[in-house]
Amino acid sequence: MKKLFLLIGFAAVLGACGNEKIQAPDGYALVWHDEFDQGPELGPDWTYEVKDDHWVNHELQNYREREADGKRVAEVRDGELQIHCFKGSDGEIYSARVYARKDVGWEYGWFEARICLPAGKGTWPAFWMMPVPSVQQGRWPRCGEIDIMEEVGYVPDEVSSSIHTQTYNHVRGTQKTHRMTIDKAEGGYHVYALEWTPERITTYVDGVVQLDVTKADLGEGHDEWPFHYAFYPILNLAWGGDWGGSQGVDESVLPITMSVDYVRVFQKAE
Repeated sequence: MKKLFLLIGFAAVLGACGNEKIQAPDGYALVWHDEFDQGPELGPDWTYEVKDDHWVNHELQNYREREADGKRVAEVRDGELQIHCFKGSDGEIYSARVYARKDVGWEYGWFEARICLPAGKGTWPAFWMMPVPSVQQGRWPRCGEIDIMEEVGYVPDEVSSSIHTQTYNHVRGTQKTHRMTIDKAEGGYHVYALEWTPERITTYVDGVVQLDVTKADLGEGHDEWPFHYAFYPILNLAWGGDWGGSQGVDESVLPITMSVDYVRVFQKAE
């Protein structure tokens, strides 16, 4: 396990991995985490998406757990989750999109991951959240979406956070987004976090506020603020697509890897 970034205002709590101390935000308690210390397979709380290219956003990758010859597309290795994107033996592009506790999720809390992004024109990595299907109200965008971190390779080291709702979404050009330039987003590890309460959504990069929106500012209705039921975390590395590929793709950079040191979920302490 690599040395962790410590965020201001965090209190140390004892984690499930021996004597290692996990940093919890003040007033929060650790409820779930994956330090990716055992592999090569992901644990039972994770599920893989299995879809062909152009399934969503005109992306060029095929989402799989393994490619045609059995090579792992994502694996737990060296104390981290490694999501690979590469051209397989059949000439197809493969990558992974994985979900944490998709059928259960969490309603409100602090969600964070420490991630190292790959470089190259065509990349579109993301750490984000969608509603648990059994409680979801309406189709996208009415159901809501929280993008904790996204980056596209043709704008190196600029990361963004967004929310999408029926009223505020990228189709209308009304989504609520904030962009931030950071040193070595590609090739360096950074902590991306979300604090989600009934009244407010705030995202952070290494403890610095990124996006900050409130129900009071956006509106009380479901079409404005659908963030009142359980959501689950998603990690994926897309290739090309409407945003990631809008300036073209450079296949010469493949293979590439998105590395995730940990994913942690905290909720308000009783």
